[in-house]
Amino acid sequence: MSGRQVDRRVLADVVLAAVVGALGMGVAAFDDGTDALDLTLIALASASLALHRAAPRAVLAAATLLGTAYVVHAHPGPLSALPVLGAVHTAARVGHRGLAAAASAVFLAGYVATGPGTQEVAERAGLLAGWFLCAVVTGLADRNWQAYLRQTEERAQEAERTREEAALRRAGEERLRIARELHDSLTHSISIVKLRAGVAVHLARKRGEEVPPALLAIQEASGEAMRELRSALQVLRADEPSGSPALLVERARAAGLAVGLTVTGDERPLPRAVDGAVYRIVQEALTNAARHAGPAEITVRIDYGGCGDGELTVDVDDDGAADPARPPVPGTGLTGMRERVTALGGTLRAAPRAEGGFAVRARLPMGETV
Repeated sequence: MSGRQVDRRVLADVVLAAVVGALGMGVAAFDDGTDALDLTLIALASASLALHRAAPRAVLAAATLLGTAYVVHAHPGPLSALPVLGAVHTAARVGHRGLAAAASAVFLAGYVATGPGTQEVAERAGLLAGWFLCAVVTGLADRNWQAYLRQTEERAQEAERTREEAALRRAGEERLRIARELHDSLTHSISIVKLRAGVAVHLARKRGEEVPPALLAIQEASGEAMRELRSALQVLRADEPSGSPALLVERARAAGLAVGLTVTGDERPLPRAVDGAVYRIVQEALTNAARHAGPAEITVRIDYGGCGDGELTVDVDDDGAADPARPPVPGTGLTGMRERVTALGGTLRAAPRAEGGFAVRARLPMGETV
């Protein structure tokens, strides 16, 4: 989330608290029995709403206690419940349904117990009960709606990602097909031209004849064409990503993730396949953490081991929302990561941690550097 979005939310919360406080104090001002204690209780209960995003349970407790103390002391009208209603709604919105219902009951009990036993008070209490019920229900509805929007966005991102991976795979297959076609056709033809030109030059020199300049040009041009064709084929066959885990970590930090990178052991060049696998593992793990872990801290550790070790270890841990009791269903990314590691003769473990969060641990044989 950007700083501008955070500032807007903070401003909106402050405005909400100010409006609720102004309404409560404005109504209380018309009551002859209102004193400084009542105004203080209204102001504090309303001001607590400004922190409802950061500490919804604390705000609910503060607004309920202050609001109940106000109605016990002053016996005001139904509008005195506004700060508590706001706190109940926000608590239900983040999933604290039981606490929201309990706070509603506490406030209503204080309102009814301290008021005169008349039908008017009973009607007001019934009205307030309806308001609190609406606050809880709308909070739950908003929570469900936000969850639905997040799931829809995740599905859209997953579909887009799948399409991109399929397009990249098709592009790689097409590059390989083109490389094979070029190799099978052009390489053979150019090799024959170069070979025949070389034989003609050799025979001319052997007979002591002057080698025609055109023949030398053909020999040189065919050799140059072969070198350029090999370079083009290497480009077409290159399907591994360019970059490093450090670059991925920098990009993740720039996107707002709290990511740390630790490299241990005797760092040295890796075979191309292993280097590409490390890149893809870190990339996929950071992507999954950004999508599913929430506001978590992520740690990337790469251990090269000692000079004699032939195994590389890649760990990516986060302290996010993953729960060992509800392991995720492996998607395209985790499946592809596992297949890549297995193809290199390594092992991969990707699962929620016992202490919470998610962990990816890959062990890869380094083999000989290529």
